[in-house]
Amino acid sequence: MPRHVILILEDNDERISAFSVVVAGMVPECQLRLWRDAPSFMAEARAWLPQASLISLDHDLNPQPGASQDPGTGLEVATWLAQQTPVCPVIVHSSNHERVESMVNELRFGGWTWERVGPWGSDWIAGAWRRKAGALLEAGRNARVSPLAATRPVDHAQRMARARISLDGLSVGDAFGESFFCPEEVFRDRTVHRHEAPPPWFVTDDTVMAVSVIEALGRDGFIERLSLARALAARYMLDPRRGYGATAHGILRQIHDDVPWMDAAGSAFDGMGSLGNGAAMRVAPLGAYFADDPDRTVREAVASAEVTHAHPEGKAGAVAVALAAAWTASNRGNDLPAHLLMEAAYSLTPDGETRRGLAAALRIPLETPPAQAARVLGNGSRISAPDTVPVCLWLAARHLQDYREALWATVAVAGDLDTNCAIVGGIVALSVGAEGIPADWLAAREAIPFPESLP
Repeated sequence: MPRHVILILEDNDERISAFSVVVAGMVPECQLRLWRDAPSFMAEARAWLPQASLISLDHDLNPQPGASQDPGTGLEVATWLAQQTPVCPVIVHSSNHERVESMVNELRFGGWTWERVGPWGSDWIAGAWRRKAGALLEAGRNARVSPLAATRPVDHAQRMARARISLDGLSVGDAFGESFFCPEEVFRDRTVHRHEAPPPWFVTDDTVMAVSVIEALGRDGFIERLSLARALAARYMLDPRRGYGATAHGILRQIHDDVPWMDAAGSAFDGMGSLGNGAAMRVAPLGAYFADDPDRTVREAVASAEVTHAHPEGKAGAVAVALAAAWTASNRGNDLPAHLLMEAAYSLTPDGETRRGLAAALRIPLETPPAQAARVLGNGSRISAPDTVPVCLWLAARHLQDYREALWATVAVAGDLDTNCAIVGGIVALSVGAEGIPADWLAAREAIPFPESLP
């Protein structure tokens, strides 16, 4: 197997010859893979990405003699790369200044390390390009994500055990909350007298999406966005009647139809993206996995959210819930004041409406009746992160040591019942442990769909 594989997009014969000579003389065991058009690059390069040490892209591509398809552009390839896991540095070697900026922005958005080499002079490939490429290969700068992607953490099994506890808490909460969608009079009677619905309790999209998140962590030890987007879409297509919202239907169908996740998520709400609570409802197991690293929790929560929620508030909701779950997992048994859970979430949640809601939650004493708190914080009725996450974190903090009480308090505030209970349940389970999730409730919850995917 070659030590280095260099992938190049270039259509000019003279440049191709120069690249071939330079690469052959650069380092031992170096293999060059070259494409003359964007569609072929995107169709074939995926198989080479795991071995790639360097990628170099031109932008303006001319049709080859006899070719029937449009050769596309380097910007199309850069956009495609932005949806892949970064594996190596990218050199942009185009003279099209305007398009170079667009290519660089796409690469930056996708997390790729990039450099630019201008194609100026007759020997720029043997000169500037070779120096830049050689320095990148010698330095071993295999993209910013390589420390994350190279190996799973040494304590991966323990991290996954925490994530599975959170998933059980999330899914039982999801099913418990879903069982309360009933006529208003029946709802009031059941919540006042605490009458549980007869089993089975069915899970919703909250749990199905969380399965994809925990599967990604089990496989890679981090969130690879393209794989997660495809998994979310695939499970949606297998069972689209699990309570998905109208926006989710559209986004996931587009992803299933091979629309790039950035375009699918970014097109929602006239290009503003979704600020819904869907990313927050599935993310607690991720916080459990990265419980030892709040900054990493934020990065991974954003990655898990943005495949469906392009709006900053949709991502902020996921960050806040993940941070709350991480704090709870890392402080189990420490007997710390429960309001610190909300402070931990507030401290690193991006500025915006969700964070302001967390600030309001911190001002409400935990002894306050939940219904009164919900009048200030919301109860998820708007299906938005700002209207959902603050009250859920407040409820989780209020009943951090009692899973059953936490869920009864959560359904009592009504609103988005299954999602509220999924968020609260996924967090509180990390405080009470597997033994604190009521066995009868666990038995009442239907078997989690797609169990073969769980590590």
